[in-house]
Amino acid sequence: MLNQYYTVKKEGSNQIVIQKSRFIGYVKRVETEEEAQAFIQAIKKKHHDATHNCSAYMIGENDQIQKANDDGEPSGTAGIPILEVLKKKQLKDTAVVVTRYFGGIKLGAGGLIRAYSRATSEALQMTGIVRRQLMKQIIVESDYALLGKLENELRSSSYIIDGMEYTDKVKLNIYVPKDEEETALNWLINLTSNQITITHGQMKYIEEDVTPQ
Repeated sequence: MLNQYYTVKKEGSNQIVIQKSRFIGYVKRVETEEEAQAFIQAIKKKHHDATHNCSAYMIGENDQIQKANDDGEPSGTAGIPILEVLKKKQLKDTAVVVTRYFGGIKLGAGGLIRAYSRATSEALQMTGIVRRQLMKQIIVESDYALLGKLENELRSSSYIIDGMEYTDKVKLNIYVPKDEEETALNWLINLTSNQITITHGQMKYIEEDVTPQ
């Protein structure tokens, strides 16, 4: 499992008009090629009357599945530009379809490449980009007397408090980066003079919105 990677939020779309042609970019997070193909076919069905439904996707930890389709546009002017945007933004498990309704003005090869690249970039921006970081769950059980200090220090750190449970003691559900687990444990023990009980939890990807503003 990768320590961290970038992908898109679940799903989104955006529309632009260039030289009277309408370009609608659709974006979806996918984990398998079957999901990507199903998404592409769904958009093609939705826009069966469109001039083109061009697509690309990149799937896998090592980007081992990469596909691009020009859907009738001149070779290399649609699918590859879409894929290149995904590569440039280092997005994994992402599929994009750009639907075009021709407006009567030919754009030429260079114009098409720019149009499909822009439609992809703006659709990705509208959908949103996240960083998924592999983190280890640590459950800390503490007396209430330590809660204020613990909570303040944790919220000032890079660690994440993902809920608390209040009983005779308080349990804090904390996530720390996978490669910082030992450092985090020592920090918590020193912070509380070892007056806490620590339980090791699961590994989980935590998402953070990193969409450029």
